[in-house]
Amino acid sequence: MNKTPRGSAPKDAESTLYASVRALIQSARSTIARGVDLVQVHTNFDIGRHIVEFEQRGAQRAEYGQQMLKQMSERLTAEFGSGFSLSNLKLMRQFYVQYAPRIGQTASGFFEGQAPREISQTLSDLLIASDVKRPFTLSWSHYVFLLGIKNTDERSFYEIESTQQNWTLRELRRQFQSGLYERLALSRDPDGIRQLAQQGHIVSQASDLLKEPLVLEFLGLSEQARFSESELEAAIIHKIEHFLLELGKGFLFEARQRRFTFDDEHFFVDLVFYNRLLRCYVLIDLKLGKLTHQDLGQMQMYVNYFDRYVKTDAEAATVGIVLCKKKHEALVEITLPKDANIHAREYQLYLPSKEELQQKLAEWAVADE
Repeated sequence: MNKTPRGSAPKDAESTLYASVRALIQSARSTIARGVDLVQVHTNFDIGRHIVEFEQRGAQRAEYGQQMLKQMSERLTAEFGSGFSLSNLKLMRQFYVQYAPRIGQTASGFFEGQAPREISQTLSDLLIASDVKRPFTLSWSHYVFLLGIKNTDERSFYEIESTQQNWTLRELRRQFQSGLYERLALSRDPDGIRQLAQQGHIVSQASDLLKEPLVLEFLGLSEQARFSESELEAAIIHKIEHFLLELGKGFLFEARQRRFTFDDEHFFVDLVFYNRLLRCYVLIDLKLGKLTHQDLGQMQMYVNYFDRYVKTDAEAATVGIVLCKKKHEALVEITLPKDANIHAREYQLYLPSKEELQQKLAEWAVADE
């Protein structure tokens, strides 16, 4: 029998200690990194404030102001290094102009009158105090990207979602480029669109889970390539984190090819998810071609089975989604009852044109008036 040498810790205990210390270090580094981001954002906001206040004194004409910023950029870069180019100073000015009215106070109020050594303590308070209204929650890189979004409602939506979902800059760019705001807005009434801008994506009913089309460009499959439904499913499983991000809030992956049996016959659901916000199962069936009434009937059977034999009384009704290449609206309407929890949604393997989505949204708004 192997014995632990005298004076040495058991391996399990060592692993537990290592995991605890590792988690502490990662948490500390994350907090420090976030703190650095917050300091940079607040500092850039204040730089923008100083520039705007100087301009508002009316001491110079526009061309002089441009030259003044250029000279200041050169001096700051010489002393502090990169990050203070003319374009960056203009972004700081724009950042202040955009956010000062909404915040209602200067971000410098958090640091005003404090010695440099006190700033770190104030920053720590900002990070841990739950009752402090934090004016900024994202990195400077996030805000630079958001400043490029002209539509204020759309910009507000992406800022809220980036904060709530902890999106990286890469994830934010992908969601913007895939037209997430437009795809969600197209399935909502005017009040729902206003809610997107004011509160972000709220999931309170089954219809809130839906967007169209689902964009699966991350799978790396070509529109022209020949592939089977099983290959499409395998590609989704391989990129399951990306697929969960595309599905939206609250989704947990449970199984692929989930089998159930009755009357000695086996049936398989392509993908089974659970949404923790709605507390319900979400079944997804993948179809390569055009939607048929048999596809809808099959999904209705899957949903009925889960509702009767899988879900508990405390859980909400199961949602079924047939993900297809081409949807037939009239077929869906005539096949399914109005209260059916079955939905057909199209997918595409390339990023949509934002201009096309915006045009569809404009047409939808006019038609709804």
